[in-house]
Amino acid sequence: MKLRSWQVECVELVLNHYRDINKNFLCLATPGAGKTIMAAEVAASLYTDDKIDFILCFSPSISISESIQSTFSRRFNQRFDGVIGAAGSSYTYQNMLYFKDDFWQLLKNYRVFVIFDEIHHCAGTTLENANAWGEEILVNIKSLATYTLALTGTPWRSDKAPIVLSEYLEPNNKIRCNYIYGLKKAISDNVCRKPKIVLVDNEKISVTDEGNQTDTFGSISELLKESMITYQSLITNDKAIRHILSLGCRKLADIRRQNPTSGGLVVASSVKHALEIRHILCNEFHQSAVIATYQENSPNMVINEFRHSETEWIVSVGMVSEGTDIPRLQVCCHLSRIKTELYFRQVLGRILRFSDAPNQDAWLFTFAECQLTEFANRISEDLPDIPVIIKESECFEEAPNQPEKHKPRKTTSRLIEPTDDEPQPDITMIEQNNIDDSIVSLESTVNHSLELLGLFRERVIATFDSPF
Repeated sequence: MKLRSWQVECVELVLNHYRDINKNFLCLATPGAGKTIMAAEVAASLYTDDKIDFILCFSPSISISESIQSTFSRRFNQRFDGVIGAAGSSYTYQNMLYFKDDFWQLLKNYRVFVIFDEIHHCAGTTLENANAWGEEILVNIKSLATYTLALTGTPWRSDKAPIVLSEYLEPNNKIRCNYIYGLKKAISDNVCRKPKIVLVDNEKISVTDEGNQTDTFGSISELLKESMITYQSLITNDKAIRHILSLGCRKLADIRRQNPTSGGLVVASSVKHALEIRHILCNEFHQSAVIATYQENSPNMVINEFRHSETEWIVSVGMVSEGTDIPRLQVCCHLSRIKTELYFRQVLGRILRFSDAPNQDAWLFTFAECQLTEFANRISEDLPDIPVIIKESECFEEAPNQPEKHKPRKTTSRLIEPTDDEPQPDITMIEQNNIDDSIVSLESTVNHSLELLGLFRERVIATFDSPF
């Protein structure tokens, strides 16, 4: 397989780094750039040069793990499933919690190269501030692996905890990446699509409280700042949903005139929300749509079938975010309640993968909420100024991609970090830094009615079109 220029450059840098007696390497490459192929090439070089005996790959979800296994199997032209004769194996981070001592003995007896995809899921500089996955890496991998290669497109965590195996620079605790391949460079190299982000607003929004007092707001930003209405109420508002879906459907129809198999993604806030959105798409906009949530029997099968189909839309709750490779996705409606920069960039990354189709447009539609507007305006920054807490006494444990019980831990008790793909009531489980929003949503907007009475307006942010 012919490598892209950045992949060739990074492979050489990684191998030189290891020759200089450095064993850990962190690569930041924008979503869709081809990190897995680059990692497979590094592994193949080390394997061919007899520097390693075995390869272990870890990633945050089953679908990503299976994709890694397929890529490495093709590159090595042999099995990559951990059986006798295989070059290695691919697992989820959740699997690490269930490996017994005889598995980890592998790293003591052999020269093992360990690859971590989306390493930002694993937190901790010490056992005191590590999450469950970070602890396994610190205890069983850090000192025993011959080499490690950590990959990420978003090298920070929403809980501001430090990423495992990473180096932070004083005085601002900014992460040090050994190699950076950002979105701007990827766009100029025709490796990633140039995104256009559409911020949807409304010029007249009315809120009536339980005493029949009515207030009117001139924008979504004003509404959320000056009323008890929360973002959750907005993204579940019938008129707001229908408007943003109509924009997405029109844009997808335009693209499909050139790319008949192009598809769209709707990121919903809950299973109930997803079902309502699919109903609107199918029955009001006459679109074909499938749904992928934790409640489906085989959500990964749904995603895989959608990947190779001509179905117009996939509606997801936490199942199509980071690392999911569906190049035909070119339109996204972001209707998740999660409003962190990490998640925003991961969702945007789903529509940035270049394909062979003639039209390479990429459109993301979302509401003009203050944080989302800020994230959209700085999408060209590879490393936004995200503060990191190095001496935090406890962090949050990552939730599994599929609902599973954690095994008992030997360390002190921890909080579980809620994620959008866990079993959950409609609006009570969201990211830790939005918990206050959730409480307000439950307690303070019950007796408030929300009406969007004005004209909708859209502002398009096309960061990479600027000549400056």
